[in-house]
Amino acid sequence: MIGSRFFHVVAVTAALGLCLSDGGAARTGQGRPGVLLEDLTWVEADRVLKRDAVVVIPIGAEAKEHGPHLKLKTDFILAEYLKRKVAERSAVVVAPTVNYCFYPSFVEYPGSTTLSLGTARDLLIEICRSLARYGPRRFYALNTGVSTLRALEPAARTLSAEGIVLRYTNILAITQEVERAVGQQEGGTHADEIETSMMLYVDPASVDMKKAVKDYHPGGEGGLTRDPKGRGTYSPTGIWGDPTLATREKGRKVVEALVEGVLREIEALRTLSLPEPQASRLRH
Repeated sequence: MIGSRFFHVVAVTAALGLCLSDGGAARTGQGRPGVLLEDLTWVEADRVLKRDAVVVIPIGAEAKEHGPHLKLKTDFILAEYLKRKVAERSAVVVAPTVNYCFYPSFVEYPGSTTLSLGTARDLLIEICRSLARYGPRRFYALNTGVSTLRALEPAARTLSAEGIVLRYTNILAITQEVERAVGQQEGGTHADEIETSMMLYVDPASVDMKKAVKDYHPGGEGGLTRDPKGRGTYSPTGIWGDPTLATREKGRKVVEALVEGVLREIEALRTLSLPEPQASRLRH
């Protein structure tokens, strides 16, 4: 990964170099690099947090099991990688990565954490509300989870009533076509062939393929469970799929398709009409 010092230079240069439109808002058109909010001072942030800005909020668990061969911070690693790729190619303001959210399916595996659904929803709402105070009305959650969609959908509804747009990544939908093309496993969606391939491409040092095993028990309902008689989908390893089939080349194809899909969604958001705020919500 490119060092943080480089991105600080990019961020400051882009922030200071943004031109002002006739209405006083910063132009954030295509062709300019994005900025990482965490690398700015408040003075620099003031120059980019304008009404027409698109703010990207990465979401990636930093404490969530991914089998014996991937680290608890697998989603966080992916979110950090994706946010930098997006910032290189899109004129966005990238907020700090949210490393806790709604992950109820993995709590039987030590180290895994989850917020309650209501807390996860409200966390995302409050982040958007806080940044919207300075001008932005368009937000994109760069989402690397699946259960997180259950928090994002009601958050988007609440914010829409306040005149704020929140869109978010459905990672399985964006990568569905390429996964079908490269995938060989019988089934699975967690710490599996696809996710392991992505990590072999994004951060191979974080993968221990010697510990990868096939663990796929279809037919269960709910989260993963270590108890063969327990409620949920049985998985003694925390894997659901076959990571032994993973390769870096498969990961490259999936990750590149994901980046392109996210960029398309961000550009669509940039021109999306803002909802009219409901009077009852204005007090927020």
